[in-house]
Amino acid sequence: MDMMEIGALIKARRVQCGLNQMQLAEQAGVSRATLSALENGHLPELGVNRLLRILEAVQFDMNFTPSMDYRPTMDELQNKREQDDAPRTRSRYRG
Repeated sequence: MDMMEIGALIKARRVQCGLNQMQLAEQAGVSRATLSALENGHLPELGVNRLLRILEAVQFDMNFTPSMDYRPTMDELQNKREQDDAPRTRSRYRG
């Protein structure tokens, strides 16, 4: 997940909570400009403490999960897609 996705989630949650940017910014202790930049994908970096305060203000938690040990290559993904998209044929042999 990147900062653009995080910002979009925070914006959606802020709206759902019925808060405007100024109200959320005040609750989280950040500037409205910072919050606006985050929500609009124009903030490449935000400190963990500020992010946690924003998340807490909209009642979000931050969870960590292990990443996948193995990530498929583009060729493997393409082959899998081709297999999934291939028409399925029924066997005429019913043994």
